[in-house]
Amino acid sequence: MFRSLTTLSVAAVALAALPAVAADAPSAAEKAAIFKAAGFKAKGDTYTRCADDVSASHEPGSIELQDLNGDGTAEAWVREGSVYCYGNTGQAFVLLGKGSDGKWSVLLDEVGIAVAKDTKHKGWPDIEVGGPGMGPFPVFRYNGKKYVK
Repeated sequence: MFRSLTTLSVAAVALAALPAVAADAPSAAEKAAIFKAAGFKAKGDTYTRCADDVSASHEPGSIELQDLNGDGTAEAWVREGSVYCYGNTGQAFVLLGKGSDGKWSVLLDEVGIAVAKDTKHKGWPDIEVGGPGMGPFPVFRYNGKKYVK
C-alpha cells in the first residue's frame, strides 16, 4: 500500500509539471478509440492492459487530454497503475496524438511516470520517464513523428 500511495503522490507532482489539461472530456466513442489505440481492452466498465491483475494496486486505465504542442488539438495521456504488471514503478502510460485523419496514434509508450520538461524539440516538451530510485532517468524528445530517447 505504501508503494501505491508513493507512486500516486509522485504521479500527482509529475502531472502538475505538465501543461494545462484540456477542458473537454472525450465522448464515450472517443474514449473507446483512445483506449483501443493505446492497446487497452474493455473489462467490465473499465479499460486495462493488465487484465490478469486482481491485486489492490491495480488502477484501471484513465485518460487525460492535454495540448502539449500548443496547436489547439489535445493529445491523450492514457495511464494504468499496477505493481503486479509494472513493478516498483507501479505505472505505465501511453501518449497518443490525433492525426489529421482523426485517428489516434502512439507517440510514446513506457513504464514509468511521465514528467514534461521545460525544454522542447520541434515545439513539443521533452518527457522524462521516472520511477523509483535516484536516476538519472531517460528523457524522450519528439522527432517530428513520435518520441524517441
